Amino acid sequence: MDPSFWHQRWSENNIAFHGSEANPLLVRYFKELSLVKGSRVFLPLCGKTLDIPWLLSNDYRVAGAELSKIAIEQLFTELGVEPKISTVGEVDRYSAENIDIFVGDIFDLSGKMLGLVDAIYDRAALVALPEAMRNQYTAHLMEITDKAPQLLISYEYDQSVMEGPPFSVSNEEVNQHYRDSYDLTLIVSTDVPGGLKGKCATTENVWLLKRD
Repeated sequence: MDPSFWHQRWSENNIAFHGSEANPLLVRYFKELSLVKGSRVFLPLCGKTLDIPWLLSNDYRVAGAELSKIAIEQLFTELGVEPKISTVGEVDRYSAENIDIFVGDIFDLSGKMLGLVDAIYDRAALVALPEAMRNQYTAHLMEITDKAPQLLISYEYDQSVMEGPPFSVSNEEVNQHYRDSYDLTLIVSTDVPGGLKGKCATTENVWLLKRD
């Protein structure tokens, strides 16, 4: 997907995908990762999600990657924190106590730049990418995180009824991407009330991915 699509969404404040509270599925199922306090959690394509302040308030450290500078400037404003900004390779790093966000193309982010992470929380990355990009994304994500365990949220719906994003990613596709590197557990599947964007029936799936 062309980066200009997301830059335009943020510049126009066309961000209906941005929730008004921490994701209830994160709040309910994050414990499945069995992390100790102080663990560093990576959020790919994080935007300014309110999941970040939830994680920080629960004594976890946060790393993120996001294409939109606007989103991350708003994130730090809403956190009430002044970030230290530096350039690392092809991306900009916005840092403050317990948080590092890398602004730019996630494919320009290396494991060395990212640093050690204890887990991945993918709520909005896999489903934000069209099918043609998802193999590249999942391989890159595993490479830069050294296959850290994941809490992954995906959607399933009739893609012919509605265009993404978020895109429909079947359970079989999730397995195809990750089964060679992880033990996968489908924690819960729930129907999205009213359907996705009120347009079509949708199932939301929560996955736990742990190393073999």
